[in-house]
Amino acid sequence: MVKAENIRKSFGQVNVLNGINLEVPQGKIVSIVGASGAGKTTLLQILGTLSKPDSGEIYFHGQKISSLSENQLAAFRNRELGFVFQFHHLLPEFTALENVCIPAFIAGTSRSESEKKAKDLLNYLGLTHRMTHKPSQLSGGEKQRVAVARALINQPKVIMADEPSGNLDSQNRDELHDLFFQLRNDFGHTFIIVTHDDSFADRSDRIIHIKDGVIVE
Repeated sequence: MVKAENIRKSFGQVNVLNGINLEVPQGKIVSIVGASGAGKTTLLQILGTLSKPDSGEIYFHGQKISSLSENQLAAFRNRELGFVFQFHHLLPEFTALENVCIPAFIAGTSRSESEKKAKDLLNYLGLTHRMTHKPSQLSGGEKQRVAVARALINQPKVIMADEPSGNLDSQNRDELHDLFFQLRNDFGHTFIIVTHDDSFADRSDRIIHIKDGVIVE
């Protein structure tokens, strides 16, 4: 599904990733763990095509990502990948429904179809009664579920998340983690998640430990 070959990345004189090799099969939940500064977020950004490695290759279903132009890469990211971050990054001037629709609008989906998909997702996530509310009117857990719906709107094959529960209380954290497994079981999504939460990592199909820019067992 997702394959990385000999990924290296430096920032100035600091070597952040030092030859990462990994494969993530379809329909699996993989946690990336390690100390702060180990290279977890950098790896996730490269896997998600948000950043380019200094060397090495990323493949999705055998397709070499480096062969894509910038426009092709943007379209690929919009269509094939969903992102959930620690801070929801919802646009404050838009309602929950409008926030969820944005990636679909970017993909060229009609307003009526985008809104139908968004309503279906918000209903699935238990947010039917919050569709017309703006982010300032939502709880932390509700905001993050809206962010999850936004990540899912284009039916991506892979969801990438960077500390998605790091800003939540314990109840909302556990509910979000359960949601990821429910989505994987119901729809077959693949999840690649950077986390400091050991309890979630232990539930994953695989834990990738990164130390000093390399994967350690």
